[in-house]
Amino acid sequence: MPDEHDLIYSPLQQTYSAGGHQVKIHIYRMPDTGWSLEVVDEHNNSTVWEDLFETDEEALAVALQELNEDGIEAFIASGPDEAVH
Repeated sequence: MPDEHDLIYSPLQQTYSAGGHQVKIHIYRMPDTGWSLEVVDEHNNSTVWEDLFETDEEALAVALQELNEDGIEAFIASGPDEAVH
């Protein structure tokens, strides 16, 4: 059974900055699965997409589109454990 050591990280992962804020875009998968997408804010709160993506390029495109359309503030909680997006 695969475990967290089997995670494959996309080279497309990156930090996104806007409006004085930063979030980290994490894109990863297990062997033989689709790509997961997670955006982590500066308070270590995360937004995880429920659906998997066929490619890491598709996952990154969705993250960047939503960050541009909704604004980075939609992904920033005011403190730890506050729900986001």
